[in-house]
Amino acid sequence: MKRRFVLIALPLFVVLTAAAPHKRMVRPAPPVPLADTVRVVMTTEAGAIVLDLDGKDAPVSTANFLHYVDTKRFDGIGFYRAMRLAWGDQPNGLIQTGQRDPRLRFPPIEHEPTSRTGILHKAGTISMARNAPGTASADFSIMLSDMPSLDANPAAADPEGQAGYAAFGHVVSGMEVVRAIWDAPLSQTLGEGAMRGQMLEKPVKVLTVRRAPLPAQPAD
Repeated sequence: MKRRFVLIALPLFVVLTAAAPHKRMVRPAPPVPLADTVRVVMTTEAGAIVLDLDGKDAPVSTANFLHYVDTKRFDGIGFYRAMRLAWGDQPNGLIQTGQRDPRLRFPPIEHEPTSRTGILHKAGTISMARNAPGTASADFSIMLSDMPSLDANPAAADPEGQAGYAAFGHVVSGMEVVRAIWDAPLSQTLGEGAMRGQMLEKPVKVLTVRRAPLPAQPAD
């Protein structure tokens, strides 16, 4: 029982240390034409992570992510958190990054629960970080392991468990880079509350995030 509570509760701190959205009104994101699958390449100091975003089943989260990509507002951010869970098969946990400068954040987006999208929190899944549902904007996490406690559970007794987190794509190559970031040294002093001991001693810089073409499909 306690173990399940920790899995649910720890991610609630995902964006508590991120900067609050800027009070100045920002124009909503322009409509982004979405294909069913959109590929992006995240080039980091540790190597490249290639992601396929699900524009068909998670259009709101995908369009929001691409708005940051197309305006180059993810360039220069850093992976600053590695949540390491001591139980289960290793590696078990997630890494987190996002745009923490309030001047470069767009307004929060509608919450897309996994019960609607069908995109579950499996190893390699990318998911929006948030406080309450409907507050996600510019922080996101990549799973190192299957984390079903982050999926929406309509039968849960608490609203947080019912809402879950919004997954919207998955890593297609570069999990070794994700693992290298997760393995980076942690600070023993940074972070507050449950975040203490989960902050990287030196954030791993994201150099660029860009759209990339999908591989050509073989002819029938």
